[in-house]
Amino acid sequence: MQLSSKAQEVLQALDHDDPKMGDVKKIAAEIKKNHSLALELWATKAFGARLLSLLIMDKMLLTQETIDSLAGDMADHEDDQRDKLSEWLLAHQLMKSKKTTALIEGWADHPSTVLRRLFWYYQGRLRWMGKVPVDNAASLLQAINQSMANEAPDVQWAMNFTAGWIGVHQPEYRDECIKLGESLGLYKGDPVSRGCTPSYLPEFIAVEVSKLV
Repeated sequence: MQLSSKAQEVLQALDHDDPKMGDVKKIAAEIKKNHSLALELWATKAFGARLLSLLIMDKMLLTQETIDSLAGDMADHEDDQRDKLSEWLLAHQLMKSKKTTALIEGWADHPSTVLRRLFWYYQGRLRWMGKVPVDNAASLLQAINQSMANEAPDVQWAMNFTAGWIGVHQPEYRDECIKLGESLGLYKGDPVSRGCTPSYLPEFIAVEVSKLV
C-alpha cells in the first residue's frame, strides 16, 4: 500500500518495536483527530503505529463492523501488545461515546476473545474508576460463576478483574467474590511484583479494601 507523505513522516518518528507511550501521545496531540491517517497507520500492522492510530481515530466513525475488524487485527499481535491495543481502544475511543459504550454491553458472548475481554475489562474498569453501576453486579457474577472456569485465559483474567472490583466496591457481594476465588483457585500463589496487588481474589479484595479505610 502506498502511504501518504504524512503517514511516512509519522512512521519515521515512531519506534515500532518498543514505542514509548509518552512519545506516541505527544505525536497524537500534535496531529489531533485524523481518521484517514489513523487507518493508514493501522494498515501498516506496526505496534507503535497502531497505538498512535487509536489516539487519532474519530470515535463517531467506529461501527460494530469496524471494531470487529480492529479486534481481528489485534488478535494477530503477541498477548501483551494485543491487550495494550485493546485497552487503548477502550479508554481512548469506546468509552468516549454513548454509541460505542452501548456496543460494548453486547459483547459478553461475542465470538472474538478480544471483544469478550473488553466487555469484562470495561465492567471492572467502571468500578475501578468509581463509576459503580450497582444494578448489574448480580447478573455479572452469575455469568462469571457459569463460564469463567472454561473461558480463554485473557478473558478469564478480565472476568477475575471485574469480580475483584465488585468485591471491593460493592460490599454486599464481597463474600460471594471471595468464595468464587477460593473455589476456582485462579492465580493463587502466583508471583507478584513489588508494589502490585495479587490477582487471587481473596487477596486482591483484602488488599484493595484496606486502601479504602
